[in-house]
Amino acid sequence: MIGQKQQYVTIKGTKSGLTLYLDDSCSFEQLLQELEQKLSTNVQPEDSPLISVHIKAGNRYLSKSDEDQIREIIRNKNRLVVESLESNVMTKEEALEWKQQTDIVTVSKIIRSGQVLQVKGDLLLIGDVNPGGTVMAGGNIFIMGALRGIAHAGCFGNEEAVICASLMKPVQLRIGDLVTRAPDNEVEGHEMECAFIDKNENQIVIDRVQVLTHLRPNLTRLERGMI
Repeated sequence: MIGQKQQYVTIKGTKSGLTLYLDDSCSFEQLLQELEQKLSTNVQPEDSPLISVHIKAGNRYLSKSDEDQIREIIRNKNRLVVESLESNVMTKEEALEWKQQTDIVTVSKIIRSGQVLQVKGDLLLIGDVNPGGTVMAGGNIFIMGALRGIAHAGCFGNEEAVICASLMKPVQLRIGDLVTRAPDNEVEGHEMECAFIDKNENQIVIDRVQVLTHLRPNLTRLERGMI
């Protein structure tokens, strides 16, 4: 007696189209074969609307070539369009890139005129940024010193990034694609300040660093109960 064949592809209809759940333990060849067979039995009429397909690959790593083969099978079926393809697995290079983008890089030095310091994640600078010096970060910038040069946070497009400095007297501030400079009539003080994008005004605002508690509560990396 032949047992029931294991299913490697599960198709579920949703409000947004079809979701394909791909088995992550079978061989890739078995997966492609069953995907082809199942989609061939669900042929849509020529005049039917386009159907969005969302693919869930689970814990299976898919190379670019693997993804292309899956997309090609679905594209060849009438009225099906791939909207997303998700996998829980990433390459070592992707993992290292993600780590760099989420890490806080600590640097202890003075950034002098003509020098540029750039990191992919958050930057914690223990020192000053002199006029003519530039610091750039894919994330936030925290300066434990005087900012008298240029600071560009969110330089890869992160508009939620902030810039903080013990002394905020920059030549130029940039967050994402927005640019500003410190006010000309600022009063000398010793209170740490921050710069962030006011979404309502679509401009960079400078304020006391304490406002970040409410504006950017996700800045903390500590778990609840550890503070």
